[in-house]
Amino acid sequence: MQTFDPFDGALLIDKPAGPTSHDIVESIRRSFQIKKVGHCGTLDPNATGLLILLLGRATKLAEKLIADDKVYEGTIKFGESTDSHDSQGQLISSMPVLPMTLEELNEAAGEFVGDHLQTPPMVSAIKKDGVPLYKLARKGIEVERKPRLIHIFQFRFSHYAEPIGTFRVACTKGTYVRVLAHDLGAKLGTGAHLATLRRLQSGRFSIEPAIQFEDAMRLSKKELEQRVIPFLKLTHPD
Repeated sequence: MQTFDPFDGALLIDKPAGPTSHDIVESIRRSFQIKKVGHCGTLDPNATGLLILLLGRATKLAEKLIADDKVYEGTIKFGESTDSHDSQGQLISSMPVLPMTLEELNEAAGEFVGDHLQTPPMVSAIKKDGVPLYKLARKGIEVERKPRLIHIFQFRFSHYAEPIGTFRVACTKGTYVRVLAHDLGAKLGTGAHLATLRRLQSGRFSIEPAIQFEDAMRLSKKELEQRVIPFLKLTHPD
């Protein structure tokens, strides 16, 4: 019978704004001396929420778990467009926001539900000839990106106070929520960018049991071990 190390499994981290997903991986790997650490789906530096870390032999499950559907909540600022489609980018246009009700906003958002061809942004980690697009974007180089088929299960706003709308979206893997924000702004004729984003769920894993990254870093290795979801529970959840 195959045996597993206590650090062959998954660790649910509540990522703060600031560090990259790679920063989180490297901090856990170095601080707790775990040889192999990976993650299931990048969060932009400014985004927060659920980051699934895979440890040890569980890293081989990354491709399977990354394919899971995701749920996010966040805010969109209307009237301003940026080159990265989020609040970290350079402002490229500003225009008046036309008066609209929450119902009108949801009517427009509802048109994005279903299958959708989405073009990845230039400011992304997708590679062209081995070079991440964001590095090309920094040099002012723009290249053609192939649209990807995504599916939006739900895109709905719960609150709107000009110019900020609070939303929730459920979508397939590979969906750029900041592109969704940008495209909604274009549809409404006002421009828009993603102001904040928080991942609530990835597949069967939710944010509720996740540990704050700062709290995880204060644990002993034995205490961290108690937070690891064992390998067999990842492959045989029932």
